[in-house]
Amino acid sequence: MQSEKKADCSYFSNAECEFFPCHGIAGQNCLFCYCPLYPFECGGDFRMIGNVKDCSPCAIVHKPGGYEYVQKRLKERYYH
Repeated sequence: MQSEKKADCSYFSNAECEFFPCHGIAGQNCLFCYCPLYPFECGGDFRMIGNVKDCSPCAIVHKPGGYEYVQKRLKERYYH
């Protein structure tokens, strides 16, 4: 539940979403519902199906520390 998580901009949980929890994680972080790391090598658990990146087994951005992970990877990508 959101009240159990940090009360800042790094966490948002939408329990009203019809797909919640989409990765089977109770109280998952929905801030990055669509992963901003999708366009490039992200370090997550994904597979390629033809030319399509399938991220369905990955839950990095939805777990604790996901916000920080995304910020780190974006900085590495764009501000190396």
